[in-house]
Parts: sequence; C-alpha cells; structure tokens
Amino acid sequence: MIISIIAVLGKNNEIGKGNHLLCRLPSDMKRFKAITTGHSVIMGRKTFESLPKGLLPDRRNIIISRNTRLLIEDAEVYSSLDYALLKCINEQEVFIIGGAQIYAQALPVADKLYITRIHASFPEADAFFPVIDRNIWKETSRETFPADEKNPYSFSFLEYEK
Repeated sequence: MIISIIAVLGKNNEIGKGNHLLCRLPSDMKRFKAITTGHSVIMGRKTFESLPKGLLPDRRNIIISRNTRLLIEDAEVYSSLDYALLKCINEQEVFIIGGAQIYAQALPVADKLYITRIHASFPEADAFFPVIDRNIWKETSRETFPADEKNPYSFSFLEYEK
C-alpha cells in the first residue's frame, strides 16, 4: 500500500484558518478530485466537518476521531490513524487529506506527497503543515501556473517521494 498525503500549502506551510482552506483554487480542487477519486481518503473529524457537501463522493471516506461513539452515515470512523491505515492494508494507494494533526502523524509513515504550493503568504492562518525535510523527501515533479481569472494566486503542483 502506498500512503500518500495530499495538501495545499501557503509559502509558510499554512493550510487553513478557522477550519477552512486558505483560499479557493479551482485548479487545485480539480486535481484533488482527479487524484483521490476511487481511493480511500483519511481525514480528521474537523476536516470532515469543514467539507461543504459532507462526504466526498466516489471515495471511501474514513474519519479519525477520539470520540469512539461517533457515527457518520456512509463513512468509517476509527480512533487512530494507525487503525485506519490497517483497515486499508489491501489497497493500492490511500490518501491522507488533513488536517494538521493528522498530517503530522502521517508524514513519518507516508510514501508520497502531492502538494499544491500557493505562491503567497497567509499571516492569518492558524493551521500548518509539518516541515518537509528535503533530506528525506525528494521532489519528483513540478508544474507551475500563474494566477488567472479563476485562480487568484500563482501556484505549483509538486510531488515528493522518499
């Protein structure tokens, strides 16, 4: 099983504010959907609660919560990332989609990173992605795009592998 992390980060590893994304980048959302559709996505409870339409369609939604009595229809809820990953052991690739605490737990065991790097800072951010150690992670792919009428910031799609 390949454990992949997918995230959108500002220049300073910012990922969110008040349980919301930093900004809306339609190109990133399209990429996220294309990469994760048909796979399991693992997220923390707060990330799940931030999804505007609830469960992500055409994906196995797995939610991590300390509340062992939490039930979410059409989703699986587990008390730890380790247990959730164990439940995905027979899958080809599984995606960790947030938030900050789940990313921090997943980074040491992840095999691949799909990062959208926004070329802007967000000083109001209150959630951050862990530092990507360049001694461990090697960049394998990069595509850079300018801001346009749909995407308010320039950004890069990056991939890293151990």
